[in-house]
Amino acid sequence: MKTWERNLSIICVGLFFSSAGLSAVVPFLPLFIRDLGVTEVSDTAFWSGLVFAGPFIISFFTTSIWGSLGDKYGRKLMTLRAIFGLSIAMMLTSTAQNEYQLFLFRLLQGALSGFYPAAIGLIGANTPKEKVGYALGLTQSAYTAGNIFGPLIGGLISNVLGFRNVFLVIGALIFLVGIVTFFLMKEETKPAPNESRHNFLANWKYLFTNKILLRVSLLILLTSFGVQLISPIFVLYIETFSIDEKSLPLVTGVLFSILGIFSTISAAWLGSRIDKTGIRKNLLIATAITSVMYLLHAIVENIYLLIPIRILLGLGYGLIIPLLFTAISKNSESNRKGGLISIGSSFQILGNMLGPISSGIIVGYFGLNFSFVLASIIFVIVFLLTYRTKSFTTYLQN
Repeated sequence: MKTWERNLSIICVGLFFSSAGLSAVVPFLPLFIRDLGVTEVSDTAFWSGLVFAGPFIISFFTTSIWGSLGDKYGRKLMTLRAIFGLSIAMMLTSTAQNEYQLFLFRLLQGALSGFYPAAIGLIGANTPKEKVGYALGLTQSAYTAGNIFGPLIGGLISNVLGFRNVFLVIGALIFLVGIVTFFLMKEETKPAPNESRHNFLANWKYLFTNKILLRVSLLILLTSFGVQLISPIFVLYIETFSIDEKSLPLVTGVLFSILGIFSTISAAWLGSRIDKTGIRKNLLIATAITSVMYLLHAIVENIYLLIPIRILLGLGYGLIIPLLFTAISKNSESNRKGGLISIGSSFQILGNMLGPISSGIIVGYFGLNFSFVLASIIFVIVFLLTYRTKSFTTYLQN
């Protein structure tokens, strides 16, 4: 096995467990907050939202800083920092005695972790150019697979060992991944001692002066915003189909899983096409499918029709993010690749923050179905911006 292939395998395992660890707490985090003494429904909802948002709030500011440090000191070092940082934060979270400590540890998690941007920065810099799209497609698949199985893993562990032990078990597993990464991963493309350095402010300035990179970053923001606009209210949408209350969580979970599974398949299978057929063509197809499928959510009346719709939505959406990060990688000099990819991750984090916040407001004023129409419109905008971009690759001196 070649070095880049071994690195990719290790990164995919790490992404699966880190993603699973982050999503494992989703089913029971409000219940854990209740166990900490927050009993009023309104207070539980407030602290649940705050605790959920905690890591994103901090990581939006720190992700690009860590990326720039990776360009300076080595991307393997930043990957290890992210793995062990997440492990430590998860274990500390298990010791929280009140909601304030829980929120503090979640902030710490956002500050120390960031495994996904660190990992794709390392893969982007240490993978042959003709294989970058394929590699990023696999990393997206591993990340998505972790999101799919994480809630199941968390639910099983919490039922057997209790809420606190979920954080301990996940933290220990991620720590083991860090040990494997330390001994087996080899960074072949390291910053040269005499190579010029770019701090995170310089990278932000560079991005705003590069038309392609700025447009790609905005597309990442719009994509993340459109998807997260739907996630918080999806169970309420499913409820409109007159589903039995006892079956509602199961039906919602199955439809969520369908999207996740086919997003994973799409990123892995279609990811290999990126380097052969080009970013623009694949992105146009993916955004068109995603837009149409979201629109169909707003008009379908038979819940069984959601199954093929969710399958096609997964196949379309699963390709968009790997394509966009591939575009950033291909348009970044080697000495600032990690920093620019991390900035792209910051735009993704911003979309992940703004989507859920906007969702409740939009539903309150315009209703559930309008959210899907708006999501469809957002991906029409992504399609048009992609269409107007004649090329997603510029010639770079590396």
